[in-house]
Amino acid sequence: MTAEDSFGRLDDDDYPAYTMGRAAEMLGTTQGFLRAIGEARLITPLRSEGGHRRYSRYQLRIAARARELVDQGTPIEAACRIIILEDQLEEAQRINAEYRRTAESVNSPPEV
Repeated sequence: MTAEDSFGRLDDDDYPAYTMGRAAEMLGTTQGFLRAIGEARLITPLRSEGGHRRYSRYQLRIAARARELVDQGTPIEAACRIIILEDQLEEAQRINAEYRRTAESVNSPPEV
């Protein structure tokens, strides 16, 4: 991999750039919290060649949402389930909006 390839990944939300320690520090949480949301299958960190967990910015945003819910008193398993359901709802709404746009364009009268 060249330096240019690495530099291009800096803007990639899915690039696993953060170690577990750095991710926990950024989120203001513990490594145990990150392991727990991984065990709940909310996020699945990639592994380095040495087997160390690596997190992407996208995964850190999800973990931050989980921490927010846990800080409000929600049990970690419930927080993970809430986030998964929120994500599924958002995806369903996106698909529904696409179907509506398609139906409207098919049913709209032709322009003269």
